Amino acid sequence: MAATQLTASPVTVSVRSLASLEGLRASSVKFTSLKPGTLRQNQFRRFVVRAASVVAPKYTTIKPLGDRLLVKIKEAEEKTLGGILLPSTAQSKPQGGEVVAVGEGRTIGKNKIDITVPTGAQIIYSKYAGTEVEFNDVKHLILKEDDIVGILETDDIKDLKPLNDRVFIKVAEAEEKTAGGLLLTETTKEKPSIGTVIAVGPGSLDEEGSVTPLPISTGSTVLYSKYAGNDFKGKDGSNYIALRASDVMAILS
Repeated sequence: MAATQLTASPVTVSVRSLASLEGLRASSVKFTSLKPGTLRQNQFRRFVVRAASVVAPKYTTIKPLGDRLLVKIKEAEEKTLGGILLPSTAQSKPQGGEVVAVGEGRTIGKNKIDITVPTGAQIIYSKYAGTEVEFNDVKHLILKEDDIVGILETDDIKDLKPLNDRVFIKVAEAEEKTAGGLLLTETTKEKPSIGTVIAVGPGSLDEEGSVTPLPISTGSTVLYSKYAGNDFKGKDGSNYIALRASDVMAILS
């Protein structure tokens, strides 16, 4: 199959004719345009941008079903802790919000399992979990209870109360020097995968819906899988991670 060749030619457009553009000085700007050829417009690969599903104003309530919850998403931070204004591209995607509605729960085996997270609770959830919906001009998220990492009882992540089979760990600081005494730079420090367990969830559910306690206790020093879980930074600058108990590989002593 012969390859289709594209050639471009410069086209000069005066900025004076672009009155709708702000912040540009009057000067000429060069653009490029494709010469007419055999390549049709519908042959270009389209880029799809996923946005929140918008709920029409005629609907006044959203009732999640099963083990799902409706969460009002917390707005992204616009400033750093030092007060520096962040551009929109640098603002991290929020992972927290307020529970505004809950489903009726689910059935496992013969047991009915109610949702344990109450409305009004401030929660932290897994990255990329759930489905975004825009309701009353506010962004919300519909997700499953198992996607909730924990309940945030204060405004500091160090007080996170993990749910289900999750473990909350304070990450050990990265080594400043090699075994031979060489000083490491920030870029060469290896991401640590060791930390101290601060809190553990109640446990996982078995096939009958009964809770099985986790084999990990607070205060333990553990080795966990790299790149697992969700990373957080506390107000004191310490690093924390919340992950599932199955991502903990060993207890160190």
